[in-house]
Amino acid sequence: MTPSDLAWRVIGLLNLYRLLVPLVLLAMVVLGGPVRGLVAARPQLFVSACVAYFTAAVLLVIARRLKWSSLRIVALVNACVDAVAIGFILYAAGGVASGLGILLVLPVLALTVLAGRRDALLIAAVAALAVLVQQVFAGITLTTPATDYVTAGLFGTLLFIVALATWPVANRLRESEALVRRQEVDLANMAQLSQYIVQHLRESILVIDASDRIRLINESAAQMLGDKSAYPDALIGEASPRLLYLLESWRQGAAEAAAYVADQTFVAADGARMIRPHFAPLGATTPAPLLIFLEDTSLIEEKVQQSKLAALGRLSASIAHEIRNPVGAMSHAGQLLAESPNLTSDDHRLTQIIRTNADRVSGIIDNVQRLSRREAARIERLPLAAWTEEFHQEFAATMQLPRTRLTVSSATEDVEVRVDPDQLRQILWNLCDNALKHAVRDNPDQNVEIRYGRMSGGARPFLEVADRGPGVAPEHVGRIFEPFYSGGQGTGLGLFLARELAQSNGATLLYQPRAGGGSVFRLVFADPRRWEV
Repeated sequence: MTPSDLAWRVIGLLNLYRLLVPLVLLAMVVLGGPVRGLVAARPQLFVSACVAYFTAAVLLVIARRLKWSSLRIVALVNACVDAVAIGFILYAAGGVASGLGILLVLPVLALTVLAGRRDALLIAAVAALAVLVQQVFAGITLTTPATDYVTAGLFGTLLFIVALATWPVANRLRESEALVRRQEVDLANMAQLSQYIVQHLRESILVIDASDRIRLINESAAQMLGDKSAYPDALIGEASPRLLYLLESWRQGAAEAAAYVADQTFVAADGARMIRPHFAPLGATTPAPLLIFLEDTSLIEEKVQQSKLAALGRLSASIAHEIRNPVGAMSHAGQLLAESPNLTSDDHRLTQIIRTNADRVSGIIDNVQRLSRREAARIERLPLAAWTEEFHQEFAATMQLPRTRLTVSSATEDVEVRVDPDQLRQILWNLCDNALKHAVRDNPDQNVEIRYGRMSGGARPFLEVADRGPGVAPEHVGRIFEPFYSGGQGTGLGLFLARELAQSNGATLLYQPRAGGGSVFRLVFADPRRWEV
């Protein structure tokens, strides 16, 4: 059996005892003087024995670093060192009459804790033999009284009694240590099992302590908050200031907590998901550690809207024929009108707008039908710089807008995305059209901004439409992407179709209030690092 933690602790205390004993004895001899100090029969041998004992103690401290294969060997080696060293000290001090034999009691007691019953008796026998042997030599060389032999025998008996009395206690200590070690193993296994379960849960969870530091977080939660800032012992405010704000709002009290609205969310670190936190206290202390569940609202909304999408599919299938025919007639009439020789250049431009928008309506019908049938988008690589400039020109010409009313800006020129160009055009057209109708309106001092680039928290490209209008009312924010929900304006299908088209392209459409007033609709594309080659 290899030495346990208990064994090494006992040996460490015994080594400290070995280091102190020779120093104290030498101090008594040197500083005490002939009256109050310890008088050694052989002063030179006494000093040499004390120095040797101290040296042996230092060597045993160093030997502790070695890999001992057996606890029995450790105990017997230590017992022999103590018996020989203290035997020489006792002999140099004049035998058992000096009273220094008591120095063997503590080593015997300590080493008995480490040994079995037989080895405990062997350790006591070695110590008793050292006392008797030194007394024999002391009697021969110093002619000590015969009563010292009786004293040596009684002291040897005392060492056996100490060993026998200590062994049951030592046995209980070893059993207790074995139980503790088994419990430590069980706790370690439970901790590993809990860690495994937490890390492999589909739910995203984290645990924070009373000082708002992360104590436990699984992989999916770390991805939501950002792997670089969300890790054990990090402050939750550094990982997500918005989450800390929601947490403090929740902590206000029972009345305020009842008013805590469930649609309060924050944007994930990748900028592509809206996350709703749920808080649960762990314990009754104040403030208590908290278990936080992070819920990806996009997954829930996708399931909720499946039935609505199915209804929309049936509706689009039933009216597509009725819409396509008049649109086709309009397009054909515009084409025939354009062939008239009496049209001016302005008239030709108007007929071109008619034909372009008729084609666009037909494309919308096709997209709705493809979406309702869950057809895969026709994905291709698209450079946003060139595509956005082309869209800018087309939208301004179709809507007859000055180019200054719709601006395009970017901090990065080499942004490439994987998307269906037709569906992207429909998404962006809906967003720009909504911004013009409900935000800019006829105010010549306001414009609509199209911005693109990469998210600051990762490599995901984005394309967003921003305005300085009145924004979306707080009571409508949670429902603006629902089908047929318009808040009293429009048909309620534009934003819904835009988000569904975004999801079919592996992208996410998000709304955020704009700092300083207004709205931002951000389309976050798939991460280029996860594109299929």
